[in-house]
Amino acid sequence: MKLVLLPGTADWADRLMADVPGLTVLTPTPEALRTADAAYGVLPAELLAATTRLRWLQAQQAGPPPGFYYPELVAHPLIVTNMRATYTDHVAEHTLALILSLTRGLPRYLQDQARAEWNPDWDPASVVPLSEATALVIGVGAVGAEIGRLLSAFGTTVIGVDARRAEAPGFSAVHPAETLNTQLAAADLVILTVPHTPDTEGMVDARFLKQCRRSAFFVNVGRGPTVRLDDLDAALAAGELRGAALDVYEIEPLPADHPLWHRPNVVLTPHVAGAGPHADERRYAVLVENCRRFVAGQDLINVVDKTQWF
Repeated sequence: MKLVLLPGTADWADRLMADVPGLTVLTPTPEALRTADAAYGVLPAELLAATTRLRWLQAQQAGPPPGFYYPELVAHPLIVTNMRATYTDHVAEHTLALILSLTRGLPRYLQDQARAEWNPDWDPASVVPLSEATALVIGVGAVGAEIGRLLSAFGTTVIGVDARRAEAPGFSAVHPAETLNTQLAAADLVILTVPHTPDTEGMVDARFLKQCRRSAFFVNVGRGPTVRLDDLDAALAAGELRGAALDVYEIEPLPADHPLWHRPNVVLTPHVAGAGPHADERRYAVLVENCRRFVAGQDLINVVDKTQWF
C-alpha cells in the first residue's frame, strides 16, 4: 500500500514504514499521486484530479480547514477519516476556563488589573453559580460530551442537542437536533461545539440569538463559520445576551477593528482550545492505526460522512 504525505504534514515516513509492514510512504510528486492508494493531509482539487488509485484520505484535524471538502472530493469514491477525539480533554478544559471566567466576572477584573484599579464587586447578582445553572451543549460529540461531564461535576444541569446521540454521562437529557429552538430558552449557558457543515454554517444568527435568555452566556469552541459575528455583536450591544466567549471565529484572525475586541463582557482566545501536550502523538496514533487497518483490508476508524463534512 502506498501513502502520500501531502505538503504541510509531519515527516513520519520512516516511522510509519517501520510500524506498518507493507506500507510505502511517498513524497507528493506527480508520479506518487498517480500511484498512491492513500494520502494524509489536505488534498486540493487539482491534486485529487492527478490521482488514479486513491481510496482513502486521512485528514490532519477533527474539523479540517474551510475548503477541505469540495464537490469533487465529496463525489469521489474515496473514504475520508479525521482526527476526532484526539484533543477532547484540551478543548473541554479550555471551555470550562472560558465559562468560569464569564460566570465569575473575570473580564471586568482583568480590565481593572490592566489599569491597576481595585474595584471589588460584592453584588450577589454579579456571579452565576454553576450549581444553579442550566447548560445547553449543542453538539454532543466527544468534545461536547466531555464539557457536559465536567459541568455536571459542578452541579450544573446539563442538557444537550445532537443529531446522532441520544444520551451521554452527566447529561440530564440529549434532545434531537430539531428541538434546538425550544431548548434555547431554558439555558443559562449556551455552548456550541458543532462542526462546520453545510447545515451548521451561519446557524447562530440574529434569529437564533433572540431565542436565548437575555441573562445567558454564549460560548463557541466548535467552528467559526457557525456563528455570524456581526449578529453576535449586535445581540451583545442590545443587551440580548449577558456575555460571550469565543475561541473560533467566522473570520480568522479576527479583524483588529472588530467591535468584539472591546466588549467588556466578552472573552476571546485565538483558536487555541486544542493546545496542549501529546497532540502530535495522538494524531500519529490515529494515522498508524488506520494505516494498519488499510493494509489489512479492515474497516477504518473515524470515518467521515463526506456529505456532512464530519
